[in-house]
Amino acid sequence: MPKIDLNADLGEGIADHLDLELLDLITSANVACGGHAGDEATMTKTVRGAKARGVRIGAHPSYPDRVNFGRRSLPMGIEAIRTSVEDQVRTLMKIAEEEAAPVIYIKPHGALYNDASLDSDLAGVVLSMAKEMGLMTMLLAGSPMADREPSVIREGFLDRSYMPDGSLVPRSEPGALLTDPEKVSQQALLIAPRVDSLCIHSDTPNAVTLLKHAVDALENEGYEITAS
Repeated sequence: MPKIDLNADLGEGIADHLDLELLDLITSANVACGGHAGDEATMTKTVRGAKARGVRIGAHPSYPDRVNFGRRSLPMGIEAIRTSVEDQVRTLMKIAEEEAAPVIYIKPHGALYNDASLDSDLAGVVLSMAKEMGLMTMLLAGSPMADREPSVIREGFLDRSYMPDGSLVPRSEPGALLTDPEKVSQQALLIAPRVDSLCIHSDTPNAVTLLKHAVDALENEGYEITAS
């Protein structure tokens, strides 16, 4: 039986009930840790919710840019990025340790994720930092570092359109976001064989409905939804 992990970005202050509904469906939770959204209270709440459901926990750091929700690249040097990301991740790890719920991986958010998918030097910084912390890294499947690093969880997106080169269509372009349940289900089946984890964004309209359709499609094809 093929296996696939399902993840979502949580603790971003969008809606508590939405986070809880997604936690009931996913197997990995990417917890916002202060860069683009979230604070110690939301981190604690999300960690507790994930632990209660047996959901794997990942840190979701970003450029320190709450105004733009971390979706704009910042002109920061590599060391400044490393320091910011490490501070965010360690804050979440401290909270998770207090809750006896370990953090397993780092998944960069937004522009930092996109930049790391294109820039091997930046990806290398994130990967080396994660290894020093004993964590894995979640990156876009097919990106320069993702397919040659055994510590990478290769990710695909249920609700985002792809460019011919395998990169994501920029959110500023028409059709970048998939919101039709049938198209999301088709995309799930298309890319699941090539990735370790599939993501739905919690701020995508009708995210819970879209994810339920994707889960049904995957299970009908014999997939086991699991993080292991």
